[in-house]
Amino acid sequence: MTSFASPLPDVHADTRNLLPVKLAITLGLTALADWLFYDERIGISMTLFAIALFAGSWLGNLVGLNWRRTATAALVLFVGLVPAVEELNGLTFLFIVAALAYGISILTNPDLKQLFLGRLGAFRDLYLIGPFRLIADVIRLFSMNDLTAGFAKWFVPVAFSLIVLLLFASANPLIEKWLKELNPADSTSHINLARTLFWAFVLSMVWPFIHVRWRRRKQREAAAVEPVTEHAEPRTDTLDLFGADAILRSLILFNLMFAIQTVLDAAYLWGNAKLPMDVTYASYAHRGAYPLIVTALLAAGFVLAAMRPGGPAGKSPVIRPLVYLWVAQNVMMVASCIQRLHLYVETYLLTTMRVAAFVWMLLVAVGLLLIVARIILEQSNGWLIRMNLISLAATLYVCALVNLPAIIADYNVTHSKEASGKGVNLDTNYLYELGPQALPALNRAATLPGLEARLTCNRNRLLSVQAADMASWRSWGFRSWRLQRWLDSQPDKPSSAG
Repeated sequence: MTSFASPLPDVHADTRNLLPVKLAITLGLTALADWLFYDERIGISMTLFAIALFAGSWLGNLVGLNWRRTATAALVLFVGLVPAVEELNGLTFLFIVAALAYGISILTNPDLKQLFLGRLGAFRDLYLIGPFRLIADVIRLFSMNDLTAGFAKWFVPVAFSLIVLLLFASANPLIEKWLKELNPADSTSHINLARTLFWAFVLSMVWPFIHVRWRRRKQREAAAVEPVTEHAEPRTDTLDLFGADAILRSLILFNLMFAIQTVLDAAYLWGNAKLPMDVTYASYAHRGAYPLIVTALLAAGFVLAAMRPGGPAGKSPVIRPLVYLWVAQNVMMVASCIQRLHLYVETYLLTTMRVAAFVWMLLVAVGLLLIVARIILEQSNGWLIRMNLISLAATLYVCALVNLPAIIADYNVTHSKEASGKGVNLDTNYLYELGPQALPALNRAATLPGLEARLTCNRNRLLSVQAADMASWRSWGFRSWRLQRWLDSQPDKPSSAG
């Protein structure tokens, strides 16, 4: 019977001495990724980084390696990199991803004899589970259990709070201003959120390739059947970053931080309070909708991890109200994001992507409320996924029935500078990109001063597209038919020949 052994972290005491080396390799590869990828166009650099990652994995796992497996793994990597050398695209990138996982599995796991099926678990553990191992692996390697336990209780609250603080500083000029004032010696410095998140992402992705540990199947089976007696000593080598103490500390910090953002939005975004002299209302209102949505998504992920069914926080009478308060603040923050986007659209008009952003933000708010429903109703994560999929499907179905191009075109004409006297000038080229459904709005825009000459060419081209759509029953659509009836009803019906 085929053994589908799964690569799992197995941290041993003899690896503690190698920890500084592995951390140095990981940091070096992350710095290399920064130099190769950050704010740069990517091509052959992806191939070079894959080779460097393979070499780093070889150096970090020298114990137990042999030259035959090394040669086989290098051959697998070479075959996977050849298409990317030809051209890097989505397909060739997948070949790199597959070759790395498969090659590292051959390089570092001699227990699996199957060349293909037995190594499929490497993809899951290197790319899905592995990125979450960095902090836990490093902490496990220390022998000071009391210090480790105390650190575990504070790591998630502090780390997550720092990430939230960076996102808030990116989204809110007032918070950014306050942080700069904390460092008066360098008032010109700014927080590069994108680069910070890039380093965090690369570190977490590189670590499982450098600190590779494959647990043998016999060891896993022995651990699974290990008897547990009533007076058994508690394990001291386990590390739960989402224990009840860590969750409670996290929620207290998060609610305090989110309360600051909520109060600022209530005062300045909704209440129109007077801002400091060096902060404009436009910069406050038009900045940060997307970082705040990222914050809400991170909050949702934390709640799912903290309030997992059967977890230590599920029945706590203190933690539950804090979770509900935090989710309520997140919903308020999403509402503020929608208000920010609304103010932005009032100034810069509407686009398809901005409509999609509105819909996305509403779905995030619904998802947060569904998380609360899952906790209250004591449902599983499977129920939560199904409800979110139903919400997504229903939303997409409604969007498919709504004539978004016509709505966008009509809104832009109505709120353009030519029609309302404020805002920005009408982008006639974008109206053309919306397709024939923008024709009613284009006809109305042609009556505005100075626009008729600019719109004639675009309108005639759209009329030709509409005529081609209606020329054959094969291209017939109810929406196009309704538009054609409207065009036929116009008293000064223009020629569709263009």
